[in-house]
Amino acid sequence: MAGVITASEPSWIAPFAGLSPRAFGKLMRQLRREGGDAPGRGRPWKLSLEDRVLLVAAYWHTNLTLRQLAPLFGVSKSTADRVIDHLGPRLALAPRGRFAKDAVLIVDGTLVPTRDHQVAEQSKNYRYSTNHQVVIDADTRLIVVVVGRPLPGNRNDCRAWEESGAEAAVGRTTMIADGGYPGTGLVIPHHRARGGQLTDWQAEHNHDHKRVRARVEHAFARMKTWKILRDCRLRGDGVRHAMHGVAHLHNLALTG
Repeated sequence: MAGVITASEPSWIAPFAGLSPRAFGKLMRQLRREGGDAPGRGRPWKLSLEDRVLLVAAYWHTNLTLRQLAPLFGVSKSTADRVIDHLGPRLALAPRGRFAKDAVLIVDGTLVPTRDHQVAEQSKNYRYSTNHQVVIDADTRLIVVVVGRPLPGNRNDCRAWEESGAEAAVGRTTMIADGGYPGTGLVIPHHRARGGQLTDWQAEHNHDHKRVRARVEHAFARMKTWKILRDCRLRGDGVRHAMHGVAHLHNLALTG
């Protein structure tokens, strides 16, 4: 159909998917290796696999409603909904199973405003949100773990670290975190005792710790260029699939 968005025209990919055509091609090769283009039951898809992936990525990147997005791809709202339900989970980031002995990882939680109050709770930003624990590699800055189901936004990071499954996923790998993870065994900043002062080496350590830990905040900023993470209208597992999928797209965008 003329006048619609299609992956066959590379100029549409960057503004709607947040990826370069090269990174998008890499994603397509990964999906095909995993059988993403295998024929299924029922009627064949109206859109090619490339266009279906672009539709899902565009939904996450622009956060347009399906009524707004579907006509841009020349399909109905219900078709666009089925494409997202079918392909969203397939685009999820595969968590790394093993880490190098000298690897250093950074963990932090981020809040995603979520309209489904069955999975969200009011949090410190006074919005109904879900808490997602994200782990990045301090060296490559790639996301290596986005674990489990989302937790309610009023759950503090210290509890979410264990309950989300992040702690079990990284094992004994060296982990850096902020001061919100006391008693977890992670490397956190030194706290000044009431009425006391930090020693020079503690102040220097805190300075270096802050500089390194800022990399996870930069990762969150890049992830939230996919606007679905600023106001998620999806219900049930939709926010989890979006978070895992955006993590995958973030890594592809970062590596080119």
